[in-house]
Amino acid sequence: MASNDKTSTKFPMEVRVQKIIAQRGIASRREAEEMIRQFRVKINGTLAQLGQKVDPEKDLITIDDQTLTRDFRPNLIYLLLYKPAGFVCTCHDPQKRPTVLQLLPPELRSGLGIHPVGRLDIDSTGALLLTNDGDLTFGLTHPSHSITKTYDVLVKGHPPEAVLQNWREGIVLAGKKTRPAQVRLLERLPQRSRLEVILQEGRKRQIRLSAEQLGYPVIKLHRTAIGSIQLQSSIANLQTGEYRYLTDNEINFLEKQIEQLYTNTMSQITKGV
Repeated sequence: MASNDKTSTKFPMEVRVQKIIAQRGIASRREAEEMIRQFRVKINGTLAQLGQKVDPEKDLITIDDQTLTRDFRPNLIYLLLYKPAGFVCTCHDPQKRPTVLQLLPPELRSGLGIHPVGRLDIDSTGALLLTNDGDLTFGLTHPSHSITKTYDVLVKGHPPEAVLQNWREGIVLAGKKTRPAQVRLLERLPQRSRLEVILQEGRKRQIRLSAEQLGYPVIKLHRTAIGSIQLQSSIANLQTGEYRYLTDNEINFLEKQIEQLYTNTMSQITKGV
């Protein structure tokens, strides 16, 4: 089991409640916000408001009527899951669809704050990170992050090189151009093509929308890697629905990505960008 101990976080006098929940490893910041919207979080017995600031040294925070104590911080856990189709990447689904947490054993499924990092849509399969490290989740899902994600994509038809080059240079989706991507043909099949697509951003349904716009809709989408973390490797050959703990080297890789993000952000602030 790979773990990575961190010293407890010191908070300023008042902090947004969703940040405290995330920093203590209960859920990602996005999931914490969803908990607040679902009326599951209370401050001193009163329902919390999104963005509400609290003093973690004085105010009593409860989630599902369970007290979030000051010293509560579970051991940090980092998992790689082979997500099957038909599962949603969330902790709680209002539509009662199966969630990726249901693929974990009971001892990991609840009580430790483990949550998915980012998303794969319900029809997509492959590599998905899960953790209870709120700082890591926030960094990896930040819009400015640049960790690569590699996909094996089956599309209808045979896109010519000119179309693949357009995809590489960026597609305008919802009025905003995507970042440059790496796109190459893996295999030409009857009436279909297999492509490898490597992205450095994670806009919602980006590959599916890009392929649809180019005229070659996606049939299957499978994520094979997150940065250097491979779904199939010498470490383990995961099968659909299986998971494994990340190695120390893999955890260090992710943390270096976060450090680089913060370094770049501070550099931009210093330059007044």
